[in-house]
Amino acid sequence: MKKGIAIAGNLIVDHVKMCDTYPTMGMLTNIREVSDCIGGCAGNTICDIGIMDPSVPLKCIGRVGCDSDGEFVLNTLKRCGIDTTFVKKTEGAMTSFTDVMAAMDTNERTFFQARGANAVFDIDDIPFEEIDADIFHIGYALLLDKFDVEDEEYGTVFAKALAKAQAAGLKTSMDVVSEHSDRFVKFVTPCLKYCDYIVINEVEASLTTGISIRDENKKISHENAQAIIDKLFELGVKEVVCIHAPEGGWCAVKGKETVYHDSLYLPKGYIKGKVGAGDAFCAGMLYSIYKGFEPEYALRVAGAAAGANLSEKNSIDGLRPFDEMMKLDELYGREKPEEYC
Repeated sequence: MKKGIAIAGNLIVDHVKMCDTYPTMGMLTNIREVSDCIGGCAGNTICDIGIMDPSVPLKCIGRVGCDSDGEFVLNTLKRCGIDTTFVKKTEGAMTSFTDVMAAMDTNERTFFQARGANAVFDIDDIPFEEIDADIFHIGYALLLDKFDVEDEEYGTVFAKALAKAQAAGLKTSMDVVSEHSDRFVKFVTPCLKYCDYIVINEVEASLTTGISIRDENKKISHENAQAIIDKLFELGVKEVVCIHAPEGGWCAVKGKETVYHDSLYLPKGYIKGKVGAGDAFCAGMLYSIYKGFEPEYALRVAGAAAGANLSEKNSIDGLRPFDEMMKLDELYGREKPEEYC
């Protein structure tokens, strides 16, 4: 029996506000619904896998504050069957939270983030030699203050964490936060040579490599996607590169042909929210790697996980057990209808 998956990094509470529309500066909009949900790389991704398949041993590593939001995070993790032994309570720092402003007219969302305890989460909080798992996943790069700093030997502390995980016998994976900045080359690139797997979206992949995945008409270019994949392997990723976009995903095992698969053709009105859709795709891909699925089926699993996520307004409530989740692939993953989301 495999030992499971450990996920370290951001633990956040998403305070989701469903608004009529996103207002221009100085204007007012109506908030129609308010809800709370776990968020962040560690929180979303590990809960999604736990819901998908409760038989997978899962360990969460991170920090929360000594407050009600911290208890909410811990209780949510435990409800999803996650081992929280390595989640530390932090005196003097609030649990990280994000105000998610979700526009009901466009299904787009905007994030206002308070780093809180995530800002003091450090490499020394990760007990590498004690982690009994097959895969060690960490994120988000560019949103972990103590990791997104330079290191003389490894390039960054984030890279050092991945290197220490590899030295402890763990397969490594990372995730990156989406931001439009010039920090990707400086802080993400040094990590890649210590990654066995990487699962990122098309914006992050483009900014990391300097190659736009979209052409001058903003359409996906499969030729550019392949160039990005080749570059990520050249920069050091050892085994698997996976890139996802709203249109679909690419999965490449080093030395083998890249596989592409469209996203689900979801019917009009299906999507209730997009919070955590990327984390759900990542969860599906990590689960697939853990289970040894072939790339084409792994993309279908990851796409079904993202599709399940989109059926609810917050980050994890749309996920469902594996067999039920894969019914979405049967319903919406086969033939392209004339109209779809």
